[in-house]
This record gives sequence, structure tokens and C-alpha cells, in this order.
Amino acid sequence: MSRFRTSSSTVLVALGFVLTAGACAPAPDSQAAEGSATATPAIPTFLSDMTWPRNLPEEWLLGPGTGIYVDSRDHVWLLQRPERVTPEDFVAARERRAPGCCANTAPPLIEVDPDGNIVQSWAGLGEQAEWPIMPHGIYVDHNDFVWVGTSIHHQVMKFTREGEHLLTIGEFDQVGGSNHRTWLGGSADFFVDPERNEIYIADGYENRRVIVYDAATGEYRRHWGAYGNEPVDEVEVVRGPREPGSPPPAFFNLVHGIDGSRDGMVYVADRTNSRIQVFTRDGEYLAEKVLREGAGAAFDVAFSNDPEQTFMYVADGSEHRIWVLRRSDLEIVGEFGSEGTGPGQMGRPHNISADSRGNVYVAEADPGRRFQKFSVQPSP
Repeated sequence: MSRFRTSSSTVLVALGFVLTAGACAPAPDSQAAEGSATATPAIPTFLSDMTWPRNLPEEWLLGPGTGIYVDSRDHVWLLQRPERVTPEDFVAARERRAPGCCANTAPPLIEVDPDGNIVQSWAGLGEQAEWPIMPHGIYVDHNDFVWVGTSIHHQVMKFTREGEHLLTIGEFDQVGGSNHRTWLGGSADFFVDPERNEIYIADGYENRRVIVYDAATGEYRRHWGAYGNEPVDEVEVVRGPREPGSPPPAFFNLVHGIDGSRDGMVYVADRTNSRIQVFTRDGEYLAEKVLREGAGAAFDVAFSNDPEQTFMYVADGSEHRIWVLRRSDLEIVGEFGSEGTGPGQMGRPHNISADSRGNVYVAEADPGRRFQKFSVQPSP
């Protein structure tokens, strides 16, 4: 495996656009208004930073962004699909750029430091046994292991921080259904619970479940479907909006995003059903939030950085925005973003993560094909 390292001290002119998440926020909690000792944090506002990341080589062409994660060092890991860069993309890039400037596909995985500078990238990958072809989803766990998956070929792989392959969950191109304990089916996203050292996988492009393995050995632990029930593949699900006023579906449609909170709850983004479901670590169903009637409102989830993780951010890849939910009751208290290519706009936000300072990072798939940083602003 070859890797590319570079750094740059180039300082670019800052561009920004203020995004207010609390446009539809309710009145403050009465206890907070009376000055209780644990006042609810203000709904965050953000400034888009169009200079981030700072030193991507000009010749790099990005495919769709299919993963983003902020690790314990506040380094941001960017995942994209170079396989989706077409000959037409090369022609268009050469026409846009200065004479003599070349164009090359960017490495699939790029690590960026807190200042926005490239630390390393993993290039020269592509061996089926050591790298997930058409990657989808990235996570850096409490032991600094890097997990990368592929929704198309049904695998999740574990690496050292330097890129050494350690473990593979799932078998290349093998699908056995939502109750198979060894094979995955469209694995989209994952996180590792530090207390149990277990990896929770949103196994949802073909299967309809969350499945859990031991993160050290890859040994199967448990799995569940919507509402904590056993998943059923024989029941047809519709990849589109349901009839207005109809009850939420009994089964997951496309389990696309997943993350765990500090207080031990598991949040699942059921993308096509436009909802978030909440579970215990053992799969007991706790709550649900349907974000809107249309399909595609729940691509991925992340949490605010305060100790209680008061807010949850949900990427809506169909409406090209980020929903802000109050985690205690799953009520929508704000939103930011819109469709477009300008500051603060998005072209299919696909994945989302947040750093220890409260900044939010978004990976855009097609048509956006970029990564954005939204810097949190001080409370007024």
C-alpha cells in the first residue's frame, strides 16, 4: 500500500456564511429561563468555512463523498469514491484549469488535522482482500483503529491508523439475508462502543437491520430490525414516500446511518423511511422520530459536543439540509443549509460528524462531491 503525505502553509482568504440552526426553535425551558444550575445550551449557529480543507492538491478530482469522521485528536477523516470519477470528469477538469495543469483522482481516504492541513492519505489501494472497493462509511474508534466499509460489496474492514489491514467482517459479494450472522448485506455505516468494544453496523442497502460484532475478533453478538423486532426480508418495502397520514412502516427500509451516544443509546437513521429510531445497546426499542413525509430525510446522525450531547444533527440528503433535534425528546429545533454549491449550501449531504469544539463536518455525495466545515459560533 502506498500513501501520499503533504503539507502546506498556504493561507487562503476566508469566506463565510452565517447559518442559524434555531430558526424554528421553541421557547426556552422554564427552569432554564429561571436560571437553573443546568441551563440548556443555546441552539448552535454556524459559519461555513470555504477555505477548509486548506491544501488539497489542485489536480485531485473527488468522487462522491461517502464518509466523514472526527477522531479523538480532532483530525477529520474524509472518504470518497475515486471509482466514480469518469473520463468526462477529467475532460471537464482540464478545461476549467490552467494550461498544463494535470488531473488525477484523489486517494479514497484523506486525514486532515484540526487546522485543515492534510496529514496523510491512503492511495494505491484496490486489492479486494485488503481494501473495501467502492468505500462507504468510516469510523475511528477509541483504540485509534480505522474502520472502512463498502455498501456494494458487503464488507467492513479494520485498519491501523497507518493503513495496515487487520480484520474483515463480511465476505466479498456474499449476502445471506437479514438474519445471517456472518455475511452482511449493504453495510452503510458503523460505530464502536468503547465500553463493550463492539462494532454496531447499519446493514441496510440490502438487509434491514443493525448487527453487532466483537470489534477485536469479529465474532457475532446480536442483531435486530425496526422497533427491536427480528427483521423480515420477505415483506416488500417501498423505496419512496409513504402515503400521507399512514403509520410508520413496521420494517427498516434503508438503514443508512448509526451512532452511539455517551449515555449508551444507539441512534439509527432509517434513510428512505425518513426517521430516526433509538435503542439500547442490546436492541431494546426506545423512541422514534419521523422527520418529514417525503423519503430520504435521514442519511446520517451526529451529536453536539456538550457533556449531555443536547443536540443531534441529521443529514437530509434529499432536501440538502441538516436537521437539528433536541436529543431529550427528538423534537426538531432548527435546520441549516439548502441546495446549491455556494457557502453553506450542499449537494446531497451524505455523512456528518462533529469535533470536540462543536464544529460540524459534512461529506457530500453526488452532485456535491466535496467536504464542508461549519464552524460553531459563540452564543450571543
